[in-house]
Formats: sequence, structure tokens, C-alpha cells
Amino acid sequence: NLGYAEAAAVPYGGGEALLFLRKADVRSEQRVLVNGAGGSFGTFAVQLAKVLGAHVTAVDSAPKLEMLRALGADRVIDYAQEDFTDSPETYDVIFDVVRGTPSARMVRSLTDTGWLLMANPGFLQIVRARWAARGSRKRVSFTASNLTGGDLAYLRGLVEAGRLRPVVDRRFPLEQIVEAHRYAETGQKLGNIVVVIGGTP
Repeated sequence: NLGYAEAAAVPYGGGEALLFLRKADVRSEQRVLVNGAGGSFGTFAVQLAKVLGAHVTAVDSAPKLEMLRALGADRVIDYAQEDFTDSPETYDVIFDVVRGTPSARMVRSLTDTGWLLMANPGFLQIVRARWAARGSRKRVSFTASNLTGGDLAYLRGLVEAGRLRPVVDRRFPLEQIVEAHRYAETGQKLGNIVVVIGGTP
């Protein structure tokens, strides 16, 4: 029940989000924060965490917050107005996909047995996160396992049931792949962009 462009967005963003959330064993009633929730990984992570029964806080820029509410986020935070790491509130899982927030501060925002999942970390972020988590039961992960056919079938089932939908901001023909990358790097895209090979975008 998807067009090809929408379907093409599912394995990458949806697959990575699924594998990371499974690594942290996200369960019902847990508190999950997605930092950079408006992008390709984040839009899927918000929806998948809700499917798993979590209370979801989505962090991104103001223009993306209404979309994130529509995807099911229980709470949204405009990072330009509020730094979630300054709050005494803690989370069972923080899924970070933006690199912009100091990893040691995110570790401090975890519950005693919480997980920090970093989908796109720099080397220093990994070092600082692990150093901040040393001697505690907090866990830091920056890798996910490989996507399997069973994982794809699970995602397909959610899509067919109307519980997961890819957000596609723009489609670009292959000839405009440079422009597609430039647009992605602006940080303004909502969800995914798709490069279409042949045919009409």
C-alpha cells in the first residue's frame, strides 16, 4: 500500500531505527527520547517506539514539531528553546542521531539502567559517553546488527496495518543527486528524501 518512493525509504531509516530500539529492548511504559526526531531515522524511531508502547519525547527544530506530534510523539521539544539535558527529567532510552548534543550530558539524562543509542556519532562522542557511563549500569551503543528478511517483514506488516508510515519530504531525479545531498545537509528536511532512477520523481 505504498508507492515505490515511499517504500524505498523504509529499509534504511526504518531498519536502523528498529535495530537500535531492539538493542535497548524498548518496552511498554518506558520513557524514550529521540534527539533529531524529524529526520529519516528519527521519524521512524518515534513511530516504532510508540508501537512498542513507550512514552516518546521528540526533540527537533520548531518547524518539525507539528509533524512529530502527528506521528505520535507524546511530547515535543524545540531544541532552540530548551536543552533537554538541563532538565532533571531522565529517560530509559535516548536515541541520538544528530551529534550536536554533548554525549556525556545525555548519559547524565539516563535512568540508572538506561541506554544511550548513537546512530551517527563522532569518535570523541563515543569516548566521552563511555567515560561518563563508567562505573554505572548505564549502557552506550553506537552500532546495530544487520537487517534481516524477518525485520523487513515486520516493518512491512506495520506499514500494511497503518501503524508505520514513511515521511518523504522531496523526491529528486538521479540527475539532481548533488542537489539532493545539499538539501539533506541543510537540516531542514522532514523525514526522508528519495532519489528516483528513471521515470518521474
